[in-house]
Amino acid sequence: MTTPLSSVIPGRCVSIEPGISRFSGAQGRTGVRSFGPSRNDSGGRLMSFITGVGLTSFGKHEGSSSLDLMSKAAQAALDDAGLRRADIDGVLCGYSTVSPHIMLATVFAEHFGIRPSYAHAVQVGGATGLAMTMLAHHLVEAGVARHVLVVAGENRLTGQSRDASIQALAQVGHPDYEVPLGPTIPAYYGLVANRYMHEYGVSEEDLAEFAVLMRAHACTHPGAQFHDPITVADVMASKPVAMPLKLLDCCPVSDGGAAFVISREQIGEAGVRIRGCAQAHTHQHVTAAPGLSELGAEISIARAKQATGLAISDVRYAAIYDSFTITLVMLLEDLGLAGRGEAAARVRAGHFGRDGAMPLNTHGGLLSYGHCGVGGAMAHLIEAHLQMTGRAASRQVRDASIALLHGDGGVLSSHVSMFLERV
Repeated sequence: MTTPLSSVIPGRCVSIEPGISRFSGAQGRTGVRSFGPSRNDSGGRLMSFITGVGLTSFGKHEGSSSLDLMSKAAQAALDDAGLRRADIDGVLCGYSTVSPHIMLATVFAEHFGIRPSYAHAVQVGGATGLAMTMLAHHLVEAGVARHVLVVAGENRLTGQSRDASIQALAQVGHPDYEVPLGPTIPAYYGLVANRYMHEYGVSEEDLAEFAVLMRAHACTHPGAQFHDPITVADVMASKPVAMPLKLLDCCPVSDGGAAFVISREQIGEAGVRIRGCAQAHTHQHVTAAPGLSELGAEISIARAKQATGLAISDVRYAAIYDSFTITLVMLLEDLGLAGRGEAAARVRAGHFGRDGAMPLNTHGGLLSYGHCGVGGAMAHLIEAHLQMTGRAASRQVRDASIALLHGDGGVLSSHVSMFLERV
C-alpha cells in the first residue's frame, strides 16, 4: 500500500511523511543488479521507470536562483526515490532563459555536487520536459546510465523582467520574416486561435471553459500559483492580450523547479513505467507551419500508439500542455481526446474534471499551477506520477493506471507524446 504524499506546501518541495518510505524496501537497498538493458515481460519491449519525483511550489521565490530551485526539486526527487546523489550517473537539464549558460547541465551538476558519467542540456521549447524524459528512457534502456536525473527550474518571475522574458521568448519567430514585425508568443497563438475558431466553430467562451477548469483544479493544490476560483465571465472580462486571447487565457510567469528520476529498474513494489513515446517536428516558424489538419500532435500520437500498442480508449488520465487555452483545446482534439470542435462541450459535461471520465491536469496545469519554463510542463508528469501511485491527496482520481502525456514546443512546432503505465 502506498503512503499518502502531502503534495506541495507553498515554498517547499514535495516530501513523504516523516519516517515513512513510499515503496516497501526503498530504504536500505544493497547491491547492484545487472547493468545490461532491461526488458519487460511482454514481447521483449525495452522499458524504464519513473522512480522519484520532486516539485516546488510555483509563484514567487524571492532570493532563490534558478540553480537553487532546480536543486530543491532534484533533492526532493532523490528523496522520493530513496536514492543518494552518488547513485545518479546521468543528468539531463532543461534550458533556462534567466540563466542561459552554454553548459547548463554541468553547471547544475557542479552546483548539486554530482559527477555524472552522462550530462546533456536540452532545448525543445515547451516540449523539453518530455523530450528529456524520452531521452532518459532510451539512455537507461541502452545501458548508458542506471539512474538519470531530469531537472529544470527558473526564477522567471523574480529573476527576469517582464520585457526581458517577452523578448527572449519572441525569438522563436523567424529572424527575417516575423521577429521584425514585433509579434509575441501570445500573438502567434492568437493567430492560430483565430484560424482554428473559424475552421471548427470554437468560441471565446469555449476557450474560457478551460481556464475555469484549470483554476478549479489548482484551487485544490497547495503549491499552485493561483487559488482564487474564476468564471467564464471573469475570463471574458480579463484584459485583452492578443485577441481572441485574454489575460486569463494565458499562462502566468512563475518561479519554480521540477525534477524526476528515470531508472532502469523498478524500486519497490509499486511503480510507474514509460510504456512508450514518440516525437514529431513539422516546422519552427508560423510562416512555415502546415495546415491545421497536418500539425505534429496527430503525427506523434500515432507513432506513440504504434510503439505501445495502446489506444486512446485505454487512457485513464491525461496530462496535456496548456500554455494557452487554445493550445489545450487544439491538442485535446488533435490527440483524439475529443472530436473537432467538441472539447469545450466535454468540459461543460464534466468529462475532464477530477471525477470525470478523463481527468485532465489535476494540479491546475500551466494556466493555473504556473509556468516556470521547462519545469512548468514537467509538473504535468509529476502530477501524473502522484495520481498513478495513489499519492495525490484530495486530488486523487479513481483510476490513473494508464496516462497520456503530451508536450508542445514553439508554436505547435515540436511534439512529444508519451504513455505511462502503473505496474
